[in-house]
Amino acid sequence: MGKKRIIQKTQEELIQEREKIDQKLKKEVVLKTPGRFHRARVYITSTYNNTIITLANENGDVMLNRSAGVVGFKGTKKGTSFAGSKVAEAVIGICEKMGVRDIDVFIKGIGGGRDSALKTFANRGLEIHSIRDMTPVPHNGCRPKKPRRV
Repeated sequence: MGKKRIIQKTQEELIQEREKIDQKLKKEVVLKTPGRFHRARVYITSTYNNTIITLANENGDVMLNRSAGVVGFKGTKKGTSFAGSKVAEAVIGICEKMGVRDIDVFIKGIGGGRDSALKTFANRGLEIHSIRDMTPVPHNGCRPKKPRRV
């Protein structure tokens, strides 16, 4: 087999990629349910491949959701902690427009964007009232394979 080539991006390409992400963050948002809320629920679903953040009101009605793909990341970069923090920043910007100050956070999954998204919510001035981990844990798991006979 031949040698594998590692493609390295130049500094200019990295700057252009970051500018695209910043433009998507500044884009005007149309909300599904208009209105002003002071308290909301934030659901963070973090997998190895993506980070999805959903903003809902106190009743659980979804107002909007954002993922790393919507923000502008592609491929394996969607599962990184940096992508998780950028998705959280996008949701925080929308929270500021809606007047949301207090949030309850529900976390699900074990991906890289999980902790960074939570830290971003804490650092940006939103008051976090509760954090609940809803990651599914198997109690007994699947039936194991039968033992191999030789």
